[in-house]
Amino acid sequence: MTLTKKDIVMKIAEETGIKQIHVKKVVQRTFDTIVEALNQDQNIELRNFGIFKVRTRKGRMGRNPRTGEQVPIPDKKVVSFKPGLVMKEKVK
Repeated sequence: MTLTKKDIVMKIAEETGIKQIHVKKVVQRTFDTIVEALNQDQNIELRNFGIFKVRTRKGRMGRNPRTGEQVPIPDKKVVSFKPGLVMKEKVK
């Protein structure tokens, strides 16, 4: 089963009694702020949840499967996530 942003919004709205439209704005702004910070190479640390970091994946030599020709793959920035202790314990 997949939990979507809409599911999160509905659950928060039900539990808090706040209208879904207001919850949706807050949730979306939270996600936007996280993405903006990662775009500026900042780390995001959410206590008891985890840490988001941007790291650089080294470039390497790849191979075109159709022609067999070697192709250079450049460095690439990727987002990594390290779960916090509370999350690790609850997911076990």
